[in-house]
Amino acid sequence: MRRYGKDADEDDIRNRPARRGSRPRTRIRPKHEDAAEAMVLTVDRGRLTCLVDPGTKQERQVVAMKARELGRKGVVVGDVVNVVGDLSGDADTLARIVRVEDRSSVLRRTADDDDPYERIVVANAEQLAIVTALADPEPRPRLIDRCLVAAYDAGMEPLLVLTKADLASAETLLESYAPLGINYVVTRRDELETAGAEAVREHLRGRSTVFIGHSGVGKTTLVNALVPDRQRQTGHVNAVTGRGRHTTVSALALRLPPPPGAKAGSKKALNSGWVIDTPGFRSFGLSHIDPSRVIHAFPDLEPGTADCPRACSHDEPDCALDAWVADGHAEAARLYSLRRLLASKEAREGD
Repeated sequence: MRRYGKDADEDDIRNRPARRGSRPRTRIRPKHEDAAEAMVLTVDRGRLTCLVDPGTKQERQVVAMKARELGRKGVVVGDVVNVVGDLSGDADTLARIVRVEDRSSVLRRTADDDDPYERIVVANAEQLAIVTALADPEPRPRLIDRCLVAAYDAGMEPLLVLTKADLASAETLLESYAPLGINYVVTRRDELETAGAEAVREHLRGRSTVFIGHSGVGKTTLVNALVPDRQRQTGHVNAVTGRGRHTTVSALALRLPPPPGAKAGSKKALNSGWVIDTPGFRSFGLSHIDPSRVIHAFPDLEPGTADCPRACSHDEPDCALDAWVADGHAEAARLYSLRRLLASKEAREGD
């Protein structure tokens, strides 16, 4: 039996709507021209705390999640992102991150030297503060060297922060890093509540600084002294193993207090600088770093590599840097420091 007449056309045919709707699929994503700029302060199980309109009087914190169109693109602390949705910052509201801006710097590490998977620690930081205790636990120079390689590779300026100077002298350790010309600051536990913290802040003003260090060196204790209104949990060093316990479990960006004389809410106070506290680690893998990029941190040695053989490791008989130093273009101590840093990529017991 014919359901429709002899002269049926398309209008006579009944179309059953699809169960999932009839909205056409498209690859064109919305531009989100009304998205607001924000800075990622911390990441916790898929929820990201962001500071919207940072550096202005209208800044406020919102909780956001990644938009689906970002795919697997990671978002880390320090990222500058664009957010849409409810940006009021009220409780139980959720915004959406739709774009991640280009990063000016990226600090990476791997779990060990055989791990091909690199982990981004933070983004857009200008300075890397390498926190090392002078005693309890003992300093680990090769681990410091590895952090310096990561800093130079990321294009960040290193800062050596030596803690617990009340337990041991810093003179010997500082002598070994003097040829590198690294900025440093020495702190004592009994001075952190007074002049000690302010001496460290002078190296951080107006900049974004990442604090890294292995467990037990007093990194979080130092951060608590620098930002006293945001206390983070601290731990202690095991008396048997000499190692610390992980107490900081996620990276967190904290704004430094306003400098003396700055009014609350003023531009000087809002741009006082950022401290990014990171979880402690027991190893710092460098499998992702090309040794040829480390030479860029040695502008006095880099021109001398023009005559090096192809794929030179800068620590072999044919390396042209030996002649470059012999001709007086650079100090021998600088070449030794470069080779020591490059050798730190080779994993050894004690790293």
